[in-house]
Amino acid sequence: MNKRKLGNSGLEVSSLGLGCMGLTFGYGPAADEKDAIALIQKAVESGVTFFDTAEAYSQGENEELVGKALKPYKHRVIIATKFGFKNGDSHQGLDSTPERIRAVAERSLKLLQVDAIDLFYQHRVDPDVPIEDVAGTVKDLIVEGKVKHFGLSEAGIQTIRRAHTVLPVAAVQSEYSLWWREPENELLPLLEELGIGFV
Repeated sequence: MNKRKLGNSGLEVSSLGLGCMGLTFGYGPAADEKDAIALIQKAVESGVTFFDTAEAYSQGENEELVGKALKPYKHRVIIATKFGFKNGDSHQGLDSTPERIRAVAERSLKLLQVDAIDLFYQHRVDPDVPIEDVAGTVKDLIVEGKVKHFGLSEAGIQTIRRAHTVLPVAAVQSEYSLWWREPENELLPLLEELGIGFV
């Protein structure tokens, strides 16, 4: 498996990552836990080192599953998780207040069974909380040793610029496929300019 560094962050991940959302959320009933754990561990054995989850995927159940599956490999893998919804429920609206970010970080550390979150994304931009406050809170968590890298998911150009002035953004996660080429217009050039990885 090839490896890549996410921008200038020094964070090295496998070229292919495994998005774990569908194991418990979003695509019908949850997978059997034993089968899901076997799948995640098979991915590790196949060279995948980059795993993606979020508090909003089954309100922590997905993180707990990923934590169980990757516990034997936790020093060999990179786990990304996300914050940004009220009570961890995407149907309840956005919440990226500093208090919420801190609460999610503490819970994610326990559920993932890790000492620090490798990559902590804001799941969606919260228009009610200045991005500088979001980045500042994650920066504090990094200083405290609870988070290693900061990411943004589905963020706009100006938001990325503003966040990056407070705390270097390691990665931006965004839809990009044969059917959706929009990132090519402005997003990819900006990430190239700022040295931010694209997931």
